[in-house]
Amino acid sequence: MNSGSKPTPDALHMVDVRKTYQVGGEEVVAVDCANLTVAAHEMVALVGPSGSGKTTLCSIAGGLLSPTSGTLTVAGQDISDYNPRQLADFRRDTVGFVFQAVNLVPFLTARENLLVVDELGHRTGKAARDRADQLLEELGIADRAKNMPSQLSGGQRQRVAIGRALMNEPKLVLFDEPTSALDSKLGDQVMELIRAEMKDRGTAAVIVTHDDRITSYADRSVHIGDGVLDA
Repeated sequence: MNSGSKPTPDALHMVDVRKTYQVGGEEVVAVDCANLTVAAHEMVALVGPSGSGKTTLCSIAGGLLSPTSGTLTVAGQDISDYNPRQLADFRRDTVGFVFQAVNLVPFLTARENLLVVDELGHRTGKAARDRADQLLEELGIADRAKNMPSQLSGGQRQRVAIGRALMNEPKLVLFDEPTSALDSKLGDQVMELIRAEMKDRGTAAVIVTHDDRITSYADRSVHIGDGVLDA
């Protein structure tokens, strides 16, 4: 190994991250002094019940929310004090999202839902189309490329959402309850797919879930309750 090579930075490093809101003159703590490190290539399940703060923590990690205090570094970038423009660039280039509701654009085909990501990114034209086709093929839905979301099954829509998240080759992908709308059998298939895709690419992932079964697909799990991460 080259002794002069730099180590790969952690995909995510949170130090004393806190998020509070003012509600009716009272301070509500959504996340309280969270410390979490996700190594490059690692899959971590973030487990907690509804209202525990897990989605807020995931949104902070992805630059959708800014922390009230604390330090947040993603793939070597300290984004703690980024302004909205800097956060938009960061989200475009560094992270991928798969939301609970999938959020595909209903009037675009599966292929176009992937391509719309790169309209904001660096890859254009044939390079973008080739990337989209490659992902659809790897995800087993190349034959559905021209279908609208309404013509796809729940599992197929989830695969399109995963492909969209991977279009810009992110360093970290954040999954918010990726199996909540699926039955247990299909949920297992989607989690097997997620694990295979992340590991094949060496991409780190945080999977937000309330389902302890999901933890078997992760390298480790972290629990959160009332905004506080377990040790």
